[in-house]
Amino acid sequence: MSHIDTCTLAGHTVRRLGYGAMRLSGPGIFGPPADRAAAVAVLREAVAQGVNHIDTSDFYGPHVTNQIVREALAPYPDDLVIVTKIGARRDERGNWLPAFSPDEIRRAAEDNLRNLGLQTLEVVNLRLMFHPEHPAEGPIAAPLKVLIDLQRQGMIRHIGISHATPRQIAEARGMCEIVCVQNAYNLACRADDALIDQLAADGIPYVPFFPLGGFSPLQSAALDAVAARLGAKPMQVALAWLLRRAPNILLIPGTSSLVHLRENLAAATLELPPEALAELDTLSA
Repeated sequence: MSHIDTCTLAGHTVRRLGYGAMRLSGPGIFGPPADRAAAVAVLREAVAQGVNHIDTSDFYGPHVTNQIVREALAPYPDDLVIVTKIGARRDERGNWLPAFSPDEIRRAAEDNLRNLGLQTLEVVNLRLMFHPEHPAEGPIAAPLKVLIDLQRQGMIRHIGISHATPRQIAEARGMCEIVCVQNAYNLACRADDALIDQLAADGIPYVPFFPLGGFSPLQSAALDAVAARLGAKPMQVALAWLLRRAPNILLIPGTSSLVHLRENLAAATLELPPEALAELDTLSA
């Protein structure tokens, strides 16, 4: 491994191409998967292929994904960094709702610990829920203080923030060390360009969620054309572009398919010639 392949996250050296466990639960990220054994196999294959950064949350399912992570990987490898997030909950219909109260945050931390089978959560992202589709301003001091208190108590080691505006990130950094920022970003969604560069200068990892477009996969004739010229899949090209966008970007593409997992991981070795990069750089929503 080299500095190109790895990045420092919460004091750990992790491969820049990790794995997001969200899709291991059922349709709509709600309920159990159709094939639990297949979900377990995908996680084990990811780690076998060198992945040592897994992103998850107890509100995936809820509870389902973390229980699958535990079944597949516990006892956990020493170098595995599991990052979870709190700040949301699911109702009985699977809707995503804010969960910012002190009791909700503490209960979410306890649920993550129990379902992952951990004594301490390595990294916990505070997921902000002021707007369902994009970061929006709103007060963060009260829930963040609860996380800081849990950190002092030893329930969590490191704190990150997710779905946050630059102002909220600056406020959070004034209250505690923020070890990562997790926002939506991909080849076609680049609102955080300036933020990524600022965080890179400060040595803080930026972790795009929906790196492949999320529930609406990236669609682009130009992306397809570049992939065809390179003999690669469009999603591999999209991941390769992100890896070259900035050295502090850590990727967590999710899939429940072994085939897609292997395709995603192969993006780490995909070379993008200058003309391909130039063409991709012009794409945006």
